[in-house]
Amino acid sequence: MTQTRISDNNTTIENKTYTGNLSARLPHEDGRPYHTFRTYTVLADGNNMTFRNCTFENTAGKGKAVGQALALYLDGDNITLENCRLIGHQDTLFLAPLPDKEREVDGFLGPKQFEPRTHRTMYFRNCYIEGGVDFIFGGATAYFENCEFCSNEPGYVFAPCTPEDVTIGFVAKNCRFTCKEDVPDQSCYIARPWRDYARVTIENCQLGRHIKKEGWIGWRKGPAEPTTIFEEIGSYGPGADNASRPDWVKVR
Repeated sequence: MTQTRISDNNTTIENKTYTGNLSARLPHEDGRPYHTFRTYTVLADGNNMTFRNCTFENTAGKGKAVGQALALYLDGDNITLENCRLIGHQDTLFLAPLPDKEREVDGFLGPKQFEPRTHRTMYFRNCYIEGGVDFIFGGATAYFENCEFCSNEPGYVFAPCTPEDVTIGFVAKNCRFTCKEDVPDQSCYIARPWRDYARVTIENCQLGRHIKKEGWIGWRKGPAEPTTIFEEIGSYGPGADNASRPDWVKVR
């Protein structure tokens, strides 16, 4: 149950491997479950941080069995990851800030539950990110360049909660959406909005056989489409062929 918190500003960390196995349904010593945001393997909340050639992994297992299990929780500004590997299942990578309000009791229980919701910008280059359900989520502005998003079970890649006053959410350029061999065809979505005003743009990305024809979907707990901005530019591959995207998604 090893957890690491890194709060140093202006630091570079290279060639490190971090492994944990905490999950949301495990009992905490305070008598409550861990819930999502106490399960991190690594919490990095310094500013101007760079990680190179590092691995962050949560081995707790699939979300249906154990619930959420964070490999990496980022809550600092101007954080860069280069040539890193992030591996988990449900909620592999959280990119702060949290939404303003919880939808359930203890929904945000964890180290940043009562902290101000500060806008963050983060960068990912040549990274491998693996997961199942909502495995990249949060309210940051995050740029992904030449990254691979590998689905290891049916689910959703992105689940943004972009704040209303922020114009750029998650942006993926020249990336690959891939899957493990046992993941069924057309069983995964590119994104769904965790909150209103969610924003995702993918540009010149290769979409694998696991991406559904619809590609994008709203959130089951209420319609977010009127305020959601999802954009898809120049997609190619099996997941882009014969696509039938929702009419509220911008495709070009």
